[in-house]
Amino acid sequence: MTTIHAQALLFDNDGTLVSTLASVERCWTRWARECGITAEQFARVPLHGRTAVEIVADLLPADRVAEAVARVEQLEVEDVPNGGVALLPGTRSFLDALPADRWAVVTSATRRLAEARLAAVGIRPKTLLTADDVTRGKPDPEPYLLAARALGVEPAACVVFEDAPAGLRAGRAAGMTTVALATTHRADELDADLVVTDLSALSALVTDGGVAISVRA
Repeated sequence: MTTIHAQALLFDNDGTLVSTLASVERCWTRWARECGITAEQFARVPLHGRTAVEIVADLLPADRVAEAVARVEQLEVEDVPNGGVALLPGTRSFLDALPADRWAVVTSATRRLAEARLAAVGIRPKTLLTADDVTRGKPDPEPYLLAARALGVEPAACVVFEDAPAGLRAGRAAGMTTVALATTHRADELDADLVVTDLSALSALVTDGGVAISVRA
């Protein structure tokens, strides 16, 4: 598949639009040490593409989850101005080619953290769906279905851009076309309709009928 037609484009943030890997590892490792979680315990829990609530719930008793999530959020927000976020290749030019009402950011981060990261790199989506807006995070389809509804577009007319397997599963479950970016996982680990290195591999052409997404020659 070299050209995809869509009415709306839905982007994950971390690992898709921006790079936050170093910040995530730095902050979560610090939090784990503070909580007395061993490196072995921590290594068994997947981080990327999941909400903080789900990650913490895998590691701590239920009565400690809320406090722990607040602490992780604080660490990650404070890390933003310390090199905690950077634009990935192609992000700026790809988003600049899109009308504001044709795309949304759909992230597993909290709203406070997502807004801090996006503001740091000058991305201001008209529509932003965060962990605070859903009851079930990725890989459940709820986040992407809510985003499609917010944009007034049928799910089948949406394209999801993701770097993580959990997010791609969410997009497929929502009945959407999926594009995987091999920024945090190997290409052979990503199950999607189209797999590319990052957004620099793609171009977007806006027409009266929607958006045509093509692989650059």
